[in-house]
Amino acid sequence: MTKDDPFRGELIAALPKLRRFALTLTRNGADADDLVQAACARALEQMGRFQIGAKLEPWLYTMVRNIWISEMRKQKVRVGQGQVVAADTPELVTQIGGHAVTYGNQIMDAVMSLPEGLSSVLLLVSVEGRSYRETANILDIPIGTVMSRVSGARQRLRALLQEEA
Repeated sequence: MTKDDPFRGELIAALPKLRRFALTLTRNGADADDLVQAACARALEQMGRFQIGAKLEPWLYTMVRNIWISEMRKQKVRVGQGQVVAADTPELVTQIGGHAVTYGNQIMDAVMSLPEGLSSVLLLVSVEGRSYRETANILDIPIGTVMSRVSGARQRLRALLQEEA
């Protein structure tokens, strides 16, 4: 067992959370996978910079976000690149079945239909259990903005789900 084994173990355990977060940014499963892969590669390259005892997940979320921002800047220069409509993205695959899968997919579709700033904040706070402060640090926005976006996202999500019911 080497010194980097705990780091790699935590990195692997964080993959599902990172993918969900990446989906809120990319709106596409394949792009989300590419984004997570790029973040993992960078994390492994920069493993020596990570402070022992610090929380790994916020560092990884920030890395995913920063890579995404860099990619969006690059795409502005490219011709013919764009994002797909949220409704065209593949559904999340889960190990549960029946009604729970259908309801989970409806919730995820509703979250993905929210604007990117709202969906990312809602996912980090409500799904991943991050504090407002952690979310603010990850997304590099003021904590008040996180609070208002979470509130706005919840209101929009509630309205969307009531329309479907």
